[in-house]
Amino acid sequence: MSRLMASLWLALLLVAAAPTRAAAAPVVLVFGDSLSAGYGLHPGQGWVSLLERRLVTEGYEFRIVNASVSGETTEGGLARLPRALELHRPAVLVLELGANDGLRGLPPAATRANLERMVRLAQARHVRVLLLGIRMPPNYGPRYTSEFDALYREVAARRRVPLVPFLLDGVATERALMQADGLHPNERGQPRLLENVWPRLRALLGGMPAHGPAG
Repeated sequence: MSRLMASLWLALLLVAAAPTRAAAAPVVLVFGDSLSAGYGLHPGQGWVSLLERRLVTEGYEFRIVNASVSGETTEGGLARLPRALELHRPAVLVLELGANDGLRGLPPAATRANLERMVRLAQARHVRVLLLGIRMPPNYGPRYTSEFDALYREVAARRRVPLVPFLLDGVATERALMQADGLHPNERGQPRLLENVWPRLRALLGGMPAHGPAG
């Protein structure tokens, strides 16, 4: 075989192997609502897209799957999660749900039960879980906002999973970082969301394969 033909065969083998390596990369499944689906943003601006780039930059060989759906409640998420776990077989689940439960004034006990069942479903498959908490605006009243805030801590403690207490910390009260609806961070607020998530997510990824940072 000539040197040219050998080079062509090698190139073809490398191209054929690339999708296999990508498919074999462990999956981080982001499972949330509009806060993670990129509502009101251009493609690539949301914190999940920024996370995908952060993983590449820091040398983590993970594949991000964003299964977030705008308007999703914990009840809807609980119905969807088994199929998502079966389809994507994630190594890590980033669970961000509950905001729409709270905005609809649903009982915190029901939200807590749904979140706990979702965490249990993931843990039964040996999936590491990171729970992202949400807080309600003060106009929902002190009792409701307190109970809603506490439910995330309770789920995290009962299921022994790491918690980001408030995904929108440092963003929700800054008008310059929020869209006009006052509910969704704009593109300027997305990097802060990532910084809120990254330390606890990185701790989950720490014991998993990674290569050197991209140069």
